[in-house]
Amino acid sequence: QVLLVQSGGGLVQTGGSLRLSCAASGRTFSSYPMGWFRQAPGKERELIAVISWRGGRTYYADSVKGRFTISRDNAENTVYLQMSGLKPEDTAVYYCAAKTAGYNSGIYYQPHDYDYWGQGTQVTVSS
Repeated sequence: QVLLVQSGGGLVQTGGSLRLSCAASGRTFSSYPMGWFRQAPGKERELIAVISWRGGRTYYADSVKGRFTISRDNAENTVYLQMSGLKPEDTAVYYCAAKTAGYNSGIYYQPHDYDYWGQGTQVTVSS
């Protein structure tokens, strides 16, 4: 069992920055990859960034590449999403997710790969 608790988010102007945090408890944090997803109204949940269990590999969606950075602190059991150069189209509910089941040493791209989810946090970028 893993519990993910998110913090951060809020309202920011175009071009601004925010940092999201996701604190995990339960299973050994360094044993599974973590992802950040987002879901805008009327749209499907989309993957925006993934980090491998040790932090050595990352993946970014094209829409956020060069603007967002995913990182993890395995000593603090926390994954972060640093967002800069925010645009109105980044407005969405953001979710962290953990893939704890099965083989976990890679990078995983689909929501169904992840078995635990944070509560979600709203990010709104005003124009």
